[in-house]
Amino acid sequence: MKHLSPEAVVKATECWLRDFVVALDLCPFAKFPLEAGKIAFTVSVAQDTERLTEDLLEAINSLEQKPDIETTLLIHPYVLAEFDGYLNYLDTAEAIMAYLGYEGIFQIASFHPDYCFDGEPGDDLANFTNRSPYPMLHLLREASLTQAIDTHPGIDEVPLRNIRRLRDLGLEAINARLSGMVETPCPDDGSEL
Repeated sequence: MKHLSPEAVVKATECWLRDFVVALDLCPFAKFPLEAGKIAFTVSVAQDTERLTEDLLEAINSLEQKPDIETTLLIHPYVLAEFDGYLNYLDTAEAIMAYLGYEGIFQIASFHPDYCFDGEPGDDLANFTNRSPYPMLHLLREASLTQAIDTHPGIDEVPLRNIRRLRDLGLEAINARLSGMVETPCPDDGSEL
């Protein structure tokens, strides 16, 4: 397996967030925490779901201990590359959070390079609203999200607006925006991240 440096993973993710998500206004709540430095970019080197779960628990604990951080992106480039496996793990992660009593405190938003909305064709450009450079679990503070939703006019129209925007933009323009964001893996020299 070719390894990416954690710095390269974070750089690509920040670029995607700034130059795609925020630039296209796909998430009206992303700009402020990004510009204010209130997003924790955490790279997991997990190569199995057991280790990823440990990293998830650490990320939840860290978010709980740091009230100045609004949200955490737990990026895991080496595990759950297959979208179906990712979705199965997402159910497990949400069950773990509920079991630990975090339901209503934190929630998980899902992003994956091969994201596909249920019932939609894989080539539908609407899927790019949740496609990220690497698989990731986005941990959000429920109270902050509720406040943002309550104060944002027309929040119910955002998903449909995003779908129209991406379909109007077209695949070529989307790919042009995304090109170069994912770093080339470092040569596999046997070293760990």
